[in-house]
Amino acid sequence: MAPGAVAVSDDHDFEPAYGLPETLPKSERLLWQGAPDWRLLARDALHVRGLAIYFAVLLIWRGANAMAGGGTVADALLSVALLAPLAVLALATLAVLAWLMARTTVYTITDRRVVMRLGIVLTITFNLPYRVVAGASLHARKDGSGDIALALEDGKDRIAYAHLWPHARPWRVKRTEPMLRSLADAAAVATLLAGALAEAAGQSRQGVASAATPAGERERGAAGGALPA
Repeated sequence: MAPGAVAVSDDHDFEPAYGLPETLPKSERLLWQGAPDWRLLARDALHVRGLAIYFAVLLIWRGANAMAGGGTVADALLSVALLAPLAVLALATLAVLAWLMARTTVYTITDRRVVMRLGIVLTITFNLPYRVVAGASLHARKDGSGDIALALEDGKDRIAYAHLWPHARPWRVKRTEPMLRSLADAAAVATLLAGALAEAAGQSRQGVASAATPAGERERGAAGGALPA
């Protein structure tokens, strides 16, 4: 698969290698493979927790409003009961969607690139060699989970935000940043990725150090990014 290429298929049961559109070259090492935790994806990407709070407040308000209007407790319960199934259906739908997204997503980190296989119905694979990664940042949460965003170098090839969502950094629509989303062990993955980026940048600098020192300095900063060393 050419660097930066995007492979599209409608069935990943026939992948030559799990999560990859082709087998890795013998010279390339697989460092890590994983997927989002569907519960974290539902909470952080699909905002199920916030929506649940919204529905809870709305149900309480409906019940209180019925009582304030002179209704009985039975009237209040009936008012709540009419809306509750819709709330449960909405939350259940988002939970199932998060489960499907997590089940059909595979993130792969090698010593040369990051590969993201996404898609519930139509499978899309994004191949991101380290030479197109300008930087990486870790958004860690108190429970140890987190997201890793990849800032890409400026170039002609842009990835549409809609193609990546929800595996994209929020609100970065013009300059989309692919994101390894809702990782339960985000810090460990970030440490591994930081090492791979640093190693790749070091190899690149050795080849161009004498001719392009400023570029080498920029790569060193980008490789470190906001990830732990």
